[in-house]
Amino acid sequence: MKKTALIALVALCLTACDNEGNTFTVKGTIEGAQDKTLCLQNKTLGGTVMLDSVKLGEDGCFEFRAKAPATPDFYQLTLEGQSINFSIDSTETVTITAQSRGMGANYEVSGSENCEKIRQLALKQQALQQGVQTLFGSGLGREEIGDSLNRMVQHFKEDITFNYIYASPSSAYAYYALFLTLGGQNIYDRQNPEDLKVFAAVATSWDTFYPESDRAKHLHNTAMKGLTDNRIATARQQVAIDESRIVDSGVLDLELPDATGHIRTLTELKGRVVLLDFHAFGMKESAARILEMRELYSKYHPQGLEIYQVSIDADEHLWKQATQALPWICVYDPTGQSALRYNVQAVPEYFLIDRNNTLQKRSSQIDDLEKTIKGYL
Repeated sequence: MKKTALIALVALCLTACDNEGNTFTVKGTIEGAQDKTLCLQNKTLGGTVMLDSVKLGEDGCFEFRAKAPATPDFYQLTLEGQSINFSIDSTETVTITAQSRGMGANYEVSGSENCEKIRQLALKQQALQQGVQTLFGSGLGREEIGDSLNRMVQHFKEDITFNYIYASPSSAYAYYALFLTLGGQNIYDRQNPEDLKVFAAVATSWDTFYPESDRAKHLHNTAMKGLTDNRIATARQQVAIDESRIVDSGVLDLELPDATGHIRTLTELKGRVVLLDFHAFGMKESAARILEMRELYSKYHPQGLEIYQVSIDADEHLWKQATQALPWICVYDPTGQSALRYNVQAVPEYFLIDRNNTLQKRSSQIDDLEKTIKGYL
């Protein structure tokens, strides 16, 4: 082996070993907590994981060390049902000082801007909760309470959206802000088009800065599902649905553009068995579904199978990139009107059309897709 290659290999091994040993530190004091147990927990997407604990002494001092995350992650200190939330980006040291009574509101943090912003968000969330409790005890009528509550929440969201989330959408505190709750319900509603824009802003930033992060992927899938659901809901409000036409004989024709702008229709496929597929390439199930369709197409296209796939992705560029190498008919409908015509409640969804251009079955009526296709061929 050449000397330079050996040096590079040794350096790589040393770097890998060093990374494996990287830790972060969270330390400080909890006043008035002698003999009480303080816990350090990791708040993962899959749930809360216990990392360490310590029984506090008279001085209330503590220090935890744990493996540093590869990308920003969230943690909490807990004490007798109370918690302090914070984030860790890498190998930083965070110092927290708190009172044991009302710990979640009575603490200070240093060493991390993200942790300080999360503290501010926690205080604002608690103030909103207290304001709501006061409102419900005010003796006002139901309608007045409802109007006041809506104004309070809207004011809160405007503050958080513009002063925290949009100010730094790639930050850990922007991610944290998206999942703030009020009365057990998310304050930012992923079914609300305006709130969904906020989700999309953070998802785009995390996709850019932390593309391999599980949290980035989770945000991406959340935003894409919300966009898809909203598009279908909007279309449903604009078009009257005649459900009987979905199950009666005949086919509801679609006229949609492919990637070259050429209009493709279902009626032009008369004489072939058609798998009409409604799809969103931004969803996490997309890759596995496309692989399954490739196998079906490769096996049965020579015998007369055609796939007419309708994408309702919000991102046209994503759709074009994803369909470049696909051999079947791929068309684009960002409005979701075509899905509505077929009474599609959610994607993915598919239908089978026979050689006479007659709609035969939808997915809920099909137990074995390959066997059913063979029956119509």
